[in-house]
Amino acid sequence: MPGMDSSFESHGHTLSAHIGRPPGATARGPGVILCHGFPTGPLDAARSAGTYPQLIDRISSALGCISMTFNFRGTGQSDGDFSLQGWVDDLRYAISHLIAIGGDDVDGVVLVGTNTGGSIAVCVGADDPRVVGLALLGPRADFDDWADHPRRFLEHAREIGAITDRKFPPSIDDWSREFRRFRPVAAARRFAPRPMMVMHGDDDDRVPVSDARQLVTAHGNAELSLLPGAGHRLRHDPRAVAILLGWIDRMQALHTHPSTADT
Repeated sequence: MPGMDSSFESHGHTLSAHIGRPPGATARGPGVILCHGFPTGPLDAARSAGTYPQLIDRISSALGCISMTFNFRGTGQSDGDFSLQGWVDDLRYAISHLIAIGGDDVDGVVLVGTNTGGSIAVCVGADDPRVVGLALLGPRADFDDWADHPRRFLEHAREIGAITDRKFPPSIDDWSREFRRFRPVAAARRFAPRPMMVMHGDDDDRVPVSDARQLVTAHGNAELSLLPGAGHRLRHDPRAVAILLGWIDRMQALHTHPSTADT
């Protein structure tokens, strides 16, 4: 069954989303949310996460679960302008949206995040009991490089289209202070002992492997998968997708309950 386009509200912003549903019956268990990273390279904000619906449809079809990907504010067809607090809020509303549309079929959520999306996922998951597992692909351990040069990063966000309102943010100091307020490593520590898997390419030229190791060490019992020769965009690596599908399948097995129709 092909997925369908959707949308939901986050603090007055309309965010575009894509819902994946399995072709057959769905057993009650965790839904999956796939979170994209901050736009980089040739992909500007308007085209950000354009290939994610195909991956979410594959996850739903292969694993028999309801799943979703969406565009954070300031990217794709979603309204608004980028801020770290805004992206954290967006993911919180995304979890509520998936649980609402999934009804009795969704019992908890597994968050899958790539790059900055993974860092956001652990910060949200740490304080949300609805999140039963985290899979982080090439995550950053902090946002300190943004915090060190806030005006330069703000100009970059404007250049790629993640911020389009010239009056945003109202206060650069407040906007940049969020980069040190959210600490993925501390969040990983709080997320334990819930299951967490971190995947990283040992050829990643944007985020060092040491970031992955920091998150794994902080959690205390997380799985670490290092992919030889892999770069920053792990979702395009067949090995990474296979590892991800296998890990989510294990999470489903831990939490899935038979439906009454099957008994």
